[in-house]
Amino acid sequence: HHNTWNFFRLLDDKSDTSQIAQLLSLAPRNTFVLIEKMVKPFISAFFAILHDTTSYLPPGLFLAIPTAFIDGGKYLDTFRQEFVGTLLMIACTFSAGKWIGKESMRVAWTSHFLGVIAADYFGGGPHVNPAVTMSMFTLGKASYTEAYVRVAAQMGGGLIAFPIFHALAKNLEWEPLGGPEFHIDDDSAEIEAFLSESLATFCLLLLIYAVNWEWNFGKYHYWIKQSLTAVGIRGLIEFFPTAGPAMNPMLATAWDVFGVGSTFEFPSDMNHYFVYWVGPFLAAILASIVYVIYAGGTIFGAKFPIGPIKKPAQAEHRTKRD
Repeated sequence: HHNTWNFFRLLDDKSDTSQIAQLLSLAPRNTFVLIEKMVKPFISAFFAILHDTTSYLPPGLFLAIPTAFIDGGKYLDTFRQEFVGTLLMIACTFSAGKWIGKESMRVAWTSHFLGVIAADYFGGGPHVNPAVTMSMFTLGKASYTEAYVRVAAQMGGGLIAFPIFHALAKNLEWEPLGGPEFHIDDDSAEIEAFLSESLATFCLLLLIYAVNWEWNFGKYHYWIKQSLTAVGIRGLIEFFPTAGPAMNPMLATAWDVFGVGSTFEFPSDMNHYFVYWVGPFLAAILASIVYVIYAGGTIFGAKFPIGPIKKPAQAEHRTKRD
């Protein structure tokens, strides 16, 4: 303001033009300083809010969400289905024995049973499991891009679910949810956990193939096959306890990020990925091969040289039924 006043005074006095030029050269710098003083508090506040917000967001979430818009948003509904389905699955199944049925094993089992059905029904039938998605990709029932989007959405849902439900439990004074993990006490523990998780996933996938593609329960097919799936999952949890079990790579990693330790980072120990990702993915491929040997089909787009064991009439009947 002072420089502007001097500028007009010099014009009136018809003074030396060098002084006028000097004042003109100072004008942009003074204007910038004035704008900086006005805007700086707002920018500082914005960055403070951004920092506080992102500190509560799980790592990797920013990489998961953009996959919803791959290929012009072609898989947006698929992403939404997996993301929401994962939230529902964790809420409905992990609350059993913690929030519901804490004092009664029967109530906890019933809660888990109903939770498996409810999560699938209200979620629209998502995979909610990278191992299942891997099997569908192996069998040619999902493209690579679709499988990628599904797994990203599953991870995104899992990374969001555990912090949300932990905060809910804390505010309502409920018991915090647990998750799958294992501790290495000796050299053989890692191998035992790997085999346990792989076998549990392999059995789960065989059960999924049977109740969804091979058995027909007529009018009540959905409710019966989901009930059998729920019972099967609960049985596998009890029979393969070494590594949790997770039978789901997303659950193991999402829980490790939030529920194990206090760093809120992805696991740095390769044993985690060996047990919970490599094992289930190998189990998914093996289960897919076993199914193709029985029912026919392809493995990674190639016809398998063995099988099918099922007679063509049976395969045709199944196709018409589906």
